[in-house]
Amino acid sequence: MKLYMNRHRVIGRRDPMLYGHFIEHFHRQIYGGVYDPGNPLSDEDGFRTDVIEAMRKIHVPILRWPGGCFVSSYHWKDGVGPERTPQFDKAWRVEEPNTFGTDEYIALCRKIGCQPYICTNAGTGSAEEMSDWVEYCNLPQEGSYAKQRIRNGHTEPFDVKYWSIGNENYGFWEIGAKSAAEWAALTTEAAKMMKHVDPRIELTAAALTDLDWNISLLRSCGKFLDWISIHEYWDPIHNTNEFADYEASMVYTNDMGHSVRKVRGLLEAMGLEKQIRIAFDEWNLRGWYHPGVHTVQQALTKEEYLLPRDKNDINSQYTMADAVFTACFLNMVNRNCDIVGMANFAPVVNTRGCIFTHENGIVLRTTYHVFDLYVNLLGDTVIDAWTEDLPCGKLRAKDGTPTDTELLDVLVTAFSDRPGTAVAVVNKDPEKTQSITLSFEAEGTVTQYYISGNSTESYNDIDRTEVEPGRRELGTFREGMEVELLPHSVNILQII
Repeated sequence: MKLYMNRHRVIGRRDPMLYGHFIEHFHRQIYGGVYDPGNPLSDEDGFRTDVIEAMRKIHVPILRWPGGCFVSSYHWKDGVGPERTPQFDKAWRVEEPNTFGTDEYIALCRKIGCQPYICTNAGTGSAEEMSDWVEYCNLPQEGSYAKQRIRNGHTEPFDVKYWSIGNENYGFWEIGAKSAAEWAALTTEAAKMMKHVDPRIELTAAALTDLDWNISLLRSCGKFLDWISIHEYWDPIHNTNEFADYEASMVYTNDMGHSVRKVRGLLEAMGLEKQIRIAFDEWNLRGWYHPGVHTVQQALTKEEYLLPRDKNDINSQYTMADAVFTACFLNMVNRNCDIVGMANFAPVVNTRGCIFTHENGIVLRTTYHVFDLYVNLLGDTVIDAWTEDLPCGKLRAKDGTPTDTELLDVLVTAFSDRPGTAVAVVNKDPEKTQSITLSFEAEGTVTQYYISGNSTESYNDIDRTEVEPGRRELGTFREGMEVELLPHSVNILQII
């Protein structure tokens, strides 16, 4: 395949928040994940130092919390102050101890060095409760909630800039689901009150690609919004845990940008594309496994609905399929960086996360290394690029249907602060080496960074590392040079 680019045709400057993450009070993401008081690997505040170090290495820019479905029955006031009362989490049907709340979350973000992004309760909560949360976090000292924060030991405001009104409130599975009309009314009043407390904040609201929902939301609340939120999990296995195999996962990459395209078109049609950006603030290849909960007929015993969640943490499930898909998604949002300003991999720790914790350490799953390559090696300026002779193959979809699938996915970037070019190239082919011909002008030395593995099923686990970054020095760049790409691989070609 030949790759061409015109460095004078810039698509846009990529926001660092495209490499954001998400964490929820589900299974072991918080307790036993990032927050594990008493573990020898935790600091004096109860945070796992190995997890924080791993998150720093991939420069997590923003961390969405506390949900997710959890937030729609969560009342933030239960999770601050010296007295924490456990409550029943109606979303996940477990007891929430409330020992990790707003203060602990802000402390975590500061240890990581990332922006906080708080998702509010628009299920069982109210517009007033949401605005009270902004008071607690952002007002210097006015009112009872800022004074409460000060009494809790935090004299200076937290200055949380990014806030989301609700989470998936369009879905029947969500606690306190709303109709389109109900949603428009609630978001408008919540946004108005929250911005009355702090006009500097940036607001998003839960949305999807449904035309009626979004038009109702944007007509009523669009004047208050800075973002619109969309979510997607391509392999919906919440009740089965029956993973799509490698080929089926690659078929999911066909037209993976459909949600962005539809929401972009709506924003443009309503004249809002200069004001409102897309926050793809929950995404992953696979849905989380939680059988018998987000269903009309609820499972009755913990053996049916709670204990199966441990299967999310079987590390052998997270193979090169997850890594290659993740790279294709990151390429897609980079190519749409003029309208997509934030994306949050869901979640960052445990469940389907890129970091797995155990009592004695962590495992960096295949997806972690994708973020490592993209965050640390790609440029921040996305360049228009096109290809010739793009290889295609027939890969089996999850239902067994042979499906035409492009086998290479390419993104070209430059650096705003120095000369150089960095090209991300994903080889989706499960078995064959592919090659790319660099048919453009550039200067410098070429270094190829990559992850692959011996097979599509390669994975990392405790005392088992099958996937980690490799590096090849390819010498001085010359126009027309050909670079080989291993099967099922993610590659960054730096020309510096």
